[in-house]
Amino acid sequence: MNGQHYWFSYSEEELSRTLKTDVKQGLTEEEAQLRLRTIGPNVLAEKQKISPLMMFLGQFKDFMVLVLLVATLISGFLGEYVDAITIIAIVIINGILGFIQEYRAERSLSALKELTAPMAYCVRDGQLVHIPAKQLVPGDIIYLEGGDRIPADVRFLSANGLHVEESTLTGESVPVMKKSTVLPHEAIPLGDQINMGFMGTMVTAGTGYAVVLTTGMMTEMGKIAHLLQTTETLQTPLQAKLEQLGKILIAVALTLTALVVAAGIFHGQKAYEMFLAGVSLAVAAIPEGLPAIVTVALALGVQRMIRRRAIVRKLPSVETLGSASVICSDKTGTLTQNKMTVTHVWLENSIIGVTGTGYEPEGKFFTGNQQVRAQAHGTLYKLLQLGVLCNNAHLEHQQEERKGLFRKTEEQWVVNGDPTEGALLVAAGKADITRAKMEETWTRVREFPFDSTRKMMSVIVQDRYNKRMLVAKGAPDVLLSRCTHVLWKGHPTPLTPTMRRHIISANETLARQALRVLAIAYRDLRAGETPGNEQMAERGLVLVGLVGMIDPPRPEAKAAIRRCRQAGIKTVMITGDHQTTAEAIADQLSILPPGGLTLNGQDLYNMSDSEFESIVDNVYVYARVSPEHKLRIVKALQKRGHVVAMTGDGVNDAPAIKAADIGIAMGITGTDVTKEAASLVLADDNFATIEAAIEEGRTIYDNIRKFIRYLLASNVGEIMVMFFAMLAGLPLPLVPIQILWVNLVTDGLPALALGVDQPEEATMKRPPRSRHENVFARGLAWKIVSRGLLIGLVTLTAFWIAYEAYPGELTRAQTIAFATLVMAQLIHVFDCRSEISIFSRNPLQNKYLVLAVLSSVLLVLPVIYLPVLQPIFGTVALTAYEWLFIVLLAGIPTFATGCFSLLRIKSGKQGRVRES
Repeated sequence: MNGQHYWFSYSEEELSRTLKTDVKQGLTEEEAQLRLRTIGPNVLAEKQKISPLMMFLGQFKDFMVLVLLVATLISGFLGEYVDAITIIAIVIINGILGFIQEYRAERSLSALKELTAPMAYCVRDGQLVHIPAKQLVPGDIIYLEGGDRIPADVRFLSANGLHVEESTLTGESVPVMKKSTVLPHEAIPLGDQINMGFMGTMVTAGTGYAVVLTTGMMTEMGKIAHLLQTTETLQTPLQAKLEQLGKILIAVALTLTALVVAAGIFHGQKAYEMFLAGVSLAVAAIPEGLPAIVTVALALGVQRMIRRRAIVRKLPSVETLGSASVICSDKTGTLTQNKMTVTHVWLENSIIGVTGTGYEPEGKFFTGNQQVRAQAHGTLYKLLQLGVLCNNAHLEHQQEERKGLFRKTEEQWVVNGDPTEGALLVAAGKADITRAKMEETWTRVREFPFDSTRKMMSVIVQDRYNKRMLVAKGAPDVLLSRCTHVLWKGHPTPLTPTMRRHIISANETLARQALRVLAIAYRDLRAGETPGNEQMAERGLVLVGLVGMIDPPRPEAKAAIRRCRQAGIKTVMITGDHQTTAEAIADQLSILPPGGLTLNGQDLYNMSDSEFESIVDNVYVYARVSPEHKLRIVKALQKRGHVVAMTGDGVNDAPAIKAADIGIAMGITGTDVTKEAASLVLADDNFATIEAAIEEGRTIYDNIRKFIRYLLASNVGEIMVMFFAMLAGLPLPLVPIQILWVNLVTDGLPALALGVDQPEEATMKRPPRSRHENVFARGLAWKIVSRGLLIGLVTLTAFWIAYEAYPGELTRAQTIAFATLVMAQLIHVFDCRSEISIFSRNPLQNKYLVLAVLSSVLLVLPVIYLPVLQPIFGTVALTAYEWLFIVLLAGIPTFATGCFSLLRIKSGKQGRVRES
């Protein structure tokens, strides 16, 4: 019998002895590292990665490259050694460029996977630390809570209401309640091993400690890894479409190439020369690097998103982002700062305002336009002191060093504990009252903790003179019912019916402003009085005042929502808060337009699906809803044709996030379950990051369209110049090696530079594209064909003029045609940056594109001017006059179409003015 199969029957002492660990203190860091080196990381084995060498050799498996290599062999056999060597050199250079693109994409995506690696809480040297789950080893003691993914096979040492969803392993859809009880020493099915946890399963509720038994491929999940490991393909829907397009282009290119070869032979050209020219033309015309460049563009875009605090987990979501038409966002922490802030205080029948936001204890107190010194206002000072005493939170000033090119130290105030209690500490800090100062005078004796039924908490404190006081805070209606006095001008005054009405009215006034209101009261205890329970203690209280607080909106969220609206994207706020609070925040953020609807959880419960779908387009705020309602909201919006982005952080948000077109998880507050289900993770939990991610998504898609336009138009131009020349019975305008060199110097670097082009100004001012939109929509197909034809025609025109001007100098005419084709394509690449015309954008804005074009020019000049290369490439040196002629002619396709576009836009605007 293998004891490893019967861990569930071991006592705590047996577990400790067998695993050589301390179930209280955990492993030492030194022992953990030793085991990690011996056993290996806690990961499931992945499919073997392609080595760089195999990746490089894979660049030469393309059908057209193989045909070219065969043609090279034929050249060698026929004695054309220079041609053969040159073609092989070009093929190798092409292979190196393709390898660099693919390797960079692989590295980018690997880094992305590393960013989303799961974490685990582990006890090392008696301290609870947060480490990557892959560093866990047998014998580690880990802490688990609702929302965590169990990182290894474990045995529970303690379990407090712990439920684990094990459907991935056992098929049991209902979460299993776990216990730490020792089970009988006999074979028990996995589903009945209630004191065990297994790698990959999810904790849905409760907390517990467990000892790690096995890791990696030794776990139950490792044994069935072939069932659980899903190979996430790097091919996105766009890439799949482009692959299909590539097959069509291969057929078209081969057909046209065959026609060129046939026409050339028909007009008396040598069969061998036409065969080699045809193969070269086919290789140049087929955009075999298109899928690779798309991968690189997506990967580079993903890296830009990471810099903007958005981590992409699923590559296809980058394309989907550009189609998003609705963002359903949580309120707390995403649209708001998740930093509860005191803004108003009521006492002595007047309201005092408090300035400052966030957790930094800096701000002022004022009534109207007059500042109030808290130290000089006895009742206000007393209220702030009591708020610190009846409080379990801690306000801390932290310094965090950011590493990078320049080291930067960031300072921030953080609250450890309940945000509401943190707000009281911050408000007190604005009057220079701190927990440390209060604890110099007062010591806590006893606490009656907050209870959802009582809706209040209280503490008994004692000073150095043994004087005792009870301090209470809670819901105003609850606390007011236990008060007999109110503090007035520093003295307790009987609470009259009139004053009680004033207090109730003040509470309603603050609540209508969407503030969360707390009442604070106290009572001096008599000497020797020691209340045995809260009922005895919390009576005869003196009300000091009311505190109104709110989680303020993020300053950047309002601007982001406005930009989304300009982009045709509707923002919907979803919160568990009361409807009044939700609507107030929505108004501040300009989410709720005139006539826009707010629904609460009860409204949703009372509506049928059809009723809800009929009004969902006009609903902007959902209040008092549970996470379960999110799934219904997503489905209703999708049925109305929307592409929905849904945010969430809790376990129960996962179904809605998974069902949404773009699931967005919170990186800070989000659970592992939510992150696993999401396509996008916000590193800062900020709504503005969603808007930035959508802008990046649109930019990536636009850039893909740009280099598709550039590559295909260039390829059309290359085919057309040869096709028209053969139809006209002219000599070959380009020799095979020139065709290949054009393809090498113009396709790679400029296309990649377009992939990192800056967004156009109108990127977030146009409506979302349809999810069904073809990549060639919005006139792209026409631009490719028309610009390609023009590039082909001006190249052929340059060749014909030179051929006529220099009778008997075919090589010079071919050199001029070669230079014209290159320059026409390199000028055209700047036109591809805009959907309108080359004049719409600064051509020098994309420095990478400028450098890429200069590099391409530098690769062309040596083959024209170096005597050693001229015989190889069939070129001659060109004069300055000839270069002027080439550049002017090469610029016609781009500048002529640019002027035409501007005239058309201008006439369109004038027409609209006349109509108005």
